[in-house]
Formats: sequence, structure tokens, C-alpha cells
Amino acid sequence: MCGRYSLYEPMDHYLKTLAPEQLIINGYDEWPIERYNIAPTTRVEIIRPAGEGLSVDKVRWGWSPFWAKGKRPDPINARVETVMTGKFFKELWPNGRALAPASGWFEWVKDPVDPKKKQPYFIRLKSQEPMFFAALAQVHPGLEPHEGDGFVIITAASDSGMVDIHDRRPVVLSPEAAREWVEPGLSSGRAEVIAREACRPVEDFEWYRVGKAVGNVGNQGAGLIESLEKRPQ
Repeated sequence: MCGRYSLYEPMDHYLKTLAPEQLIINGYDEWPIERYNIAPTTRVEIIRPAGEGLSVDKVRWGWSPFWAKGKRPDPINARVETVMTGKFFKELWPNGRALAPASGWFEWVKDPVDPKKKQPYFIRLKSQEPMFFAALAQVHPGLEPHEGDGFVIITAASDSGMVDIHDRRPVVLSPEAAREWVEPGLSSGRAEVIAREACRPVEDFEWYRVGKAVGNVGNQGAGLIESLEKRPQ
């Protein structure tokens, strides 16, 4: 999975799909988020279990344990094949479970003739319903951001036609699996099953070419997810 995704509807749009009757323990903005080009290191809304309800927090995309800080850029993704057993994410698994709500994500495909040229694609659900990426997060209590806070998105191998776009993809959970993922008492064994087996099938998704403006982290706006095929010639 490449490092850009979109989150542009109001948070209520995602929460009503995820857990319409769940207690949300903190406030959040009611207007559209309008983040069409979320890049690593930026702070963005995630959803995580907190007490008897859910918490919406703006957290930095990317995380490293304290002993790895400064050695390399913080990873933004964690491979489902190793996240449960590796040393790097030991502090986050399984109690750091969280969800990164999204409307879609971007991948870049190399030109077979000139590998230096890459074509961006936008991937979303055919239904255009909210997505929920399985994530792991560290969030310290308090209103001010903490230097140790951050989150990573769990990724799995692509299959079927999606592998032509990229060999990895985020673990996108259905609303039902996402609700279970953030249940406070979920066992590590069940969490592992969800992470490994509950990713939505490729048939649920569609993807199309978009303009190269998304490559600039400073660009935002709905035009970034507009299909090139639908633009006037």
C-alpha cells in the first residue's frame, strides 16, 4: 500500500455506519473533514476503544517504538504476516487496536515502458460506503499531542485483479468486523483471526486512473479523486 488515502465526509458519516448506537466519549467536528490527500506524518482522525465507548482522536500517521526513534522514518504500515509476532510492534499488539476510517486510497502503477513514470489510481468500495482500515495506535491521555503517539495501518497481500495495481493493500474491514475489532474485551486470538481473514474481498472494490496532482502533498480537493476517463477532453 502506498502512502496516501482520503477521508472527506463528516465523521458522523463513518460513525453511523460503524456503530450508530455506540457511545462516543469525546467531541468531534460535525462538518466535512475534506482530507483528500492524507500523507504520512500528518495528524488525522482515527477511532479507538476507550472505556465503555469509542474515542475519535487526531493522531499522527506513522509510529515507531521508543528504541527505534530516529533510526529511520516511522513506518506507516504493518504487515499482517508479522505484526503479531515481530518485536517492532509488540507495544501495540493487540491492545492498541484502532480503526482508520477512509473513503478510499491511492496507489501508483509503473509505466511498463518507462518505470520512472507512474500512474496514480484511486481505489474505493463500489458501493462508495465508508471504509475502515484495521490499524494499531498509541495514544497517550491528555489534550495535547504526545511525541510517542502515532498509528499504523495493517496491510495484507493483494489478490485477483488488484495485484496489478499493487501487491499490498490495507486490511479493509466490514462495519461488522470493524465493530468487533474495537471491542475492549476482544481476545488476541480473535483479533488475529479478524486481521488475517476478515479483509473485504477484491470484488467489493473498484479502481480508476486519477490525475498526477495527488503526488504533491500540498494538493487537496475533490478533483484529486476524479476519474481521468470522466474528465472532458
